Amino acid sequence: MLLRAAIPQDALAVARVHVRSWQVAYRTLLPDGYLDQLRPEDRARTYDFANSDPSKPYTIVAMEGESILGFATTMRSRDVDLPTHGELCALYVDPDSWNRGIGVALVAAARARLLDLGLRQAILWVLRGNVRAERFYRADGWTPDGSNRTDTVGGITLDDVRYQRELP
Repeated sequence: MLLRAAIPQDALAVARVHVRSWQVAYRTLLPDGYLDQLRPEDRARTYDFANSDPSKPYTIVAMEGESILGFATTMRSRDVDLPTHGELCALYVDPDSWNRGIGVALVAAARARLLDLGLRQAILWVLRGNVRAERFYRADGWTPDGSNRTDTVGGITLDDVRYQRELP
């Protein structure tokens, strides 16, 4: 497995991982109709892997051969109450590649990226009820900090729980 920075040509492959992950991981948490209409082509248009500004999202991909199996996106925290923190904005692995250590490698690379930016604490948001993700992040030293948020995406309400951890 190779970890590297995402490049613009990766957008569709990253989007495929993103959509497949949502469709499998969130199947019992979000309406089927919403998940079934997600399209990688739509998601790919939202990425900007050409931007090198350190204040913008930065994506790391996990590759095996020519295939992207997962990705992690980091940046400075977008939460106004934690402006000195980093944020793990996204971490997704293709469901066919779950339980192979890809997520562990990506979260470690994401933490290292945030440390490189001079950050010592980080946050992430988990969809409420996503037990698999909660278990994964707790094993990596993340803990819920008591903050919650409700967001609306595509007419669907998402309830998220915030996690924090120190970046040693």
